[in-house]
Amino acid sequence: MSVEDSTAAQGDQEAPAPHPTQALDDTVHQRVRLGVLTVAREADRVDFGFLKKQLAVTDGNLSRHLRVLEESGMITVEKGYAGRRPRTWVALTRAGAQALDAELRALRALVLRLEAPRPAPGAPDG
Repeated sequence: MSVEDSTAAQGDQEAPAPHPTQALDDTVHQRVRLGVLTVAREADRVDFGFLKKQLAVTDGNLSRHLRVLEESGMITVEKGYAGRRPRTWVALTRAGAQALDAELRALRALVLRLEAPRPAPGAPDG
């Protein structure tokens, strides 16, 4: 029985739980932004140059992703100087930490769903 067949066979039964991918946040889930949030989670604040190197992106690309995260309230960006050199530091906000936690829960649910034992082909549904 296919997924569509089993859903149709349930008829008036309780609606199935939403697919785990529905809980993924498009702002967080993008590779570079997810990387920024996870690296920022590891420290109080992280330097722009360190992020750029860790995530293997260009200045412009990283700047654009930081702007999206900052506008979403997930990070703060602080500009200043270390000696005479201009620096940019990024810090995770409470909202960013919560969004990252939610993303990780959704990813775990997806992995668990895929790793769950499935009935053998031709076996009766339980």
